[in-house]
Amino acid sequence: HVQLVESGGDSVQPGGSLRLSCEAPGYTASAYCLAWFRQRLGQAREGVAGIGTDGVSRVADSVKGRFTISKDNAKNTLYLQMNSLKSEDTAVYYCAAVARVGDTCPARKENVAYWGQGTQVTVS
Repeated sequence: HVQLVESGGDSVQPGGSLRLSCEAPGYTASAYCLAWFRQRLGQAREGVAGIGTDGVSRVADSVKGRFTISKDNAKNTLYLQMNSLKSEDTAVYYCAAVARVGDTCPARKENVAYWGQGTQVTVS
């Protein structure tokens, strides 16, 4: 079992920045990689960014150039730096342990093995 605990959600104005954290004690890269998802009100949960075991990150087109995913292996902590936030970024953000495909981390719901509890980000 992989425990995932998100933090850092808050209310910010458009154009602002936030950094989300996801602590993953006990996580190992043998089977899973880590990714961020979000769920906007009334919409399906969608992948935002994933970071593979090769260290290569991939982000959704909707946040490319604004969001950066990173991981501190020593702390087993995943981050999502969010800049130039827009109202449409308002959502509950979830950290997830994803079944990796080779060295890559596809941020797709069907690949998720474990979810965190989520953290609310409001941009208004």
